[in-house]
Amino acid sequence: MHQRKFSKFAFFVLIYNVFVILFGAFVRASGSGAGCGAHWPSCNGTVLPVNAQIETYIEFTHRVTSGITIIFVFLLLLFAFRIFPRNSKIRKAAIAVVGFTLVEALVGAGLVLFHLTADNDSLARAIVIAIHLINTFLLLASNVLVFEWSRLGEPTEISGSKKWLWLYSIVTVALLLLGASGAITALGDTLFPSTSILEGIQQDLSTSVHFLLNLRVYHPIIAVIIAIGLYFFHRFGKREDSTSFYRHYLKLFSIVYVTQLFLGGLNVLLLAPIWMQIVHLFVADLIWILYVFMINHLIFSFDSISLQHSKLSNP
Repeated sequence: MHQRKFSKFAFFVLIYNVFVILFGAFVRASGSGAGCGAHWPSCNGTVLPVNAQIETYIEFTHRVTSGITIIFVFLLLLFAFRIFPRNSKIRKAAIAVVGFTLVEALVGAGLVLFHLTADNDSLARAIVIAIHLINTFLLLASNVLVFEWSRLGEPTEISGSKKWLWLYSIVTVALLLLGASGAITALGDTLFPSTSILEGIQQDLSTSVHFLLNLRVYHPIIAVIIAIGLYFFHRFGKREDSTSFYRHYLKLFSIVYVTQLFLGGLNVLLLAPIWMQIVHLFVADLIWILYVFMINHLIFSFDSISLQHSKLSNP
């Protein structure tokens, strides 16, 4: 497999991972997480469920798609080791993809084996859900770097001062926190659905309701604060030598982030139907992916010949 084909395969794996993530959200939102009982890797004690409930088939299908992911990422790692030399950054990023995928599988298994599915509304489930989301984002980030570095060439050096690197780290952690709070909010919407906007507001403001409902109010606040912070970050933190790639991804990122704020409000008005939760998560994944593309070109320097070649081959 040549490098260009490898890059296309890395992009395919990235798209497939997003699909599996969205499918997993559908499993949670539809209440199908306990479709296979507390059994893993078997489903209700059998290898292949027959004449089962729809929730069982949904959960079993998700497990199958997740298993295929593991095959894909190991193929990605194998091809990376065959194509790229020792000490290649692409090899290391591919190893990270495999590592985060395996952690993803273990977290999913833990949710099932420790009964953290279905109607479980414990603090433990909320914490694991948040960890699950953060690991998912790190998986997508490493997958993005495998694709982008195989397409453009590996970065030659880290650019920018340490002061800005610390700032980039803070922004990254803030976005991970936003994603984690979104996962907890979605869990609250699933377990404690509101029948009206007024009821939802009353739940959010009440001190006597479940902690998941109390936490739900913080997600939009965090989103708006980060939006303001990102504005000043890109207004004062951008460098004059930023590449056209960075400016392109920045524009897309800004448009998608503003769209997500609108979708978040729409999700509240519509009382968080399943389809809207999936759309909201998809856009959240897209925001994170665009951010990784953007920050990659802000932190690292690439060979100008590689960048020019990429522009010519990808008009």
